[in-house]
Amino acid sequence: MKNILTIILALAPALYACAQDRSVENRPYTDLRPFHFGVVLGTHLQDMELNNVGPVTIETEDGGQYTSVVSVDQDRWDPGFQVGVLGEARLGAHFAFRLAPMLYFGTKHLTFHNRADLDEQEQPREVVQNMKSVYIAATMDMIFSAKRFNNHRPYIVAGLTPMFNLTTKANDYLRLKKYDIFLSAGLGCDFYLPFFKLRPELKFMYSLTNSLDTKHAGTLRDESMLPYAYSVDKARTKMICLSLYFE
Repeated sequence: MKNILTIILALAPALYACAQDRSVENRPYTDLRPFHFGVVLGTHLQDMELNNVGPVTIETEDGGQYTSVVSVDQDRWDPGFQVGVLGEARLGAHFAFRLAPMLYFGTKHLTFHNRADLDEQEQPREVVQNMKSVYIAATMDMIFSAKRFNNHRPYIVAGLTPMFNLTTKANDYLRLKKYDIFLSAGLGCDFYLPFFKLRPELKFMYSLTNSLDTKHAGTLRDESMLPYAYSVDKARTKMICLSLYFE
């Protein structure tokens, strides 16, 4: 044990020196630019939190009433992808502001369980809706970066992302509003390559508003859709995004 401790103490100065070795920096002045542009490509996973309302009384056109019990959830994280451009302004040695107009393409797989309509196995009958989505977004981020060491520089990021939904359908069971806004937070690292800077970034996004169009059920003409349309009164979208920024 004494010999091992002696060896560790003897190697410690050498290991420390290796850790502090400096290498040739690629693009040493790239972070001094007051403003620069870039492009972004990435993938993401979408999920949605749904608030089920429980038993609902449905009124028919002939004046009758019946009670429906339908629950719905997004039973998996559905993949998508995003593309966009960015403009970033330097605010200081460690801070920057980034504006990134982007397009998000994705889908949400919703499963409804009609507990008032049982199948042959006495299980609630299932109905599925694939809610496709195309969002135009304008991400606004504040970036705090650590000091650059050699050819990498870690950072954290937080911001707001207003989104406009282009794919609302009139004949879906549930429909989302056209507008939404997300709070986001994440982390990443700058890698300084010989010809450009590569920035992988992992970000978590959460909707700040009720994104469900609660007036949609009143526009449906098919009465068989009403139990599913009235089964939820709130929805909030979540995303996990992995993006590659090329600057």
